[in-house]
Amino acid sequence: MSSPNQDATDAIELALSMLGCSQKELAARLKVSPAQITKWKQGEYMSSEMEDRIKELTNIGEHHPTVVLWAGSVKDAEKWERLFHRLAENANDGSETGYDTYPLQDELGLLSWSTVRTLTDMGVAPPKAFPNDLDFKEDDEEEWERIDGNPYSALVYRIYQSLTDVYGFYTAYVDELIGNNDDLLNTDADNIEPCLIELAASKVEDIGEQFAPKFGEFRYKVRKQYTEWLTLVKDKSFRAGAPLRVELMDMVNDGHDALGHTAEAESLGFNSSRLHPDIYMNELLEGMRVIHQALPAIMKKLGAHREFKLDRSILRNDASQHSSGDKAEAIESRSPWTSRRMIRQRSPRRLLRRRNVATRLANLANRRGGKDVKR
Repeated sequence: MSSPNQDATDAIELALSMLGCSQKELAARLKVSPAQITKWKQGEYMSSEMEDRIKELTNIGEHHPTVVLWAGSVKDAEKWERLFHRLAENANDGSETGYDTYPLQDELGLLSWSTVRTLTDMGVAPPKAFPNDLDFKEDDEEEWERIDGNPYSALVYRIYQSLTDVYGFYTAYVDELIGNNDDLLNTDADNIEPCLIELAASKVEDIGEQFAPKFGEFRYKVRKQYTEWLTLVKDKSFRAGAPLRVELMDMVNDGHDALGHTAEAESLGFNSSRLHPDIYMNELLEGMRVIHQALPAIMKKLGAHREFKLDRSILRNDASQHSSGDKAEAIESRSPWTSRRMIRQRSPRRLLRRRNVATRLANLANRRGGKDVKR
């Protein structure tokens, strides 16, 4: 995942290339020291005002320096941006999650920049010029055949399709947890939504290693970051008592198709009464806390608090304390539920069922292992 400071490096490289000047001359035009140009080139933060001055010097208009540098010219940058928006529109229209994919609507004008940045992080080198086979008219009947046949447009479209599923899952299950928890303000959780296109790209399958040589490293970094960010959200949500309707780590571990189906189920109301197991555990803990507060008051009111003594041996239910000759007596002395469980565990039918279950699990594990090896 790229550092935001890479934008400063791209802006300086673009200015030096388009203006054909030295760093010293560029520093004079920007009215900064040559040392500052070096710092920007090495990735130091650049203000938006300074970036606007570079846009003015290079005459790139409202195009992002990163996009123009990747495309090779302003003219080709415009072609790439038109293509990205067309692919985004089609991917968004084809979404089945029930949620709009806000990044693909590009109201902030960041779609082309985030797409180029993601491709760069994956190791995808830009073509020398905009591909002629992608420079088609609006009513071109062979449009999608060309898109599928070109590695750049095909990959970008698959990333956008993945993004519709990933963003749908985020909207359904994560966005509300972050927005309603003040403890998550100004934390790493703020990175989750802006970087979703990178998470979506990490879920695209069958990417050629020659075309995207850094994809493995890219995927590892993205998943590692999202594991940390979502762990933070889970922890803060648990502390706040916010319900989790799904395991948030599915966002990292599941494929985008599975995430899309889970998001669709939420949008259709199928999960209205479904809670993650952590919530049930939280309800049990809250119930225990209530009992701990209410029970002493009840015992005191009944006058039983002075005579009560806790027998921890009963809580442990330790069968090892009884000799082999006293097993029947030990069972009878326990609670009805415990006695029933111990008798059932000793029955021949129960033991045979356990062996059968163990055998089925072993066979299932062997079959799965065979599939994994086959892959």
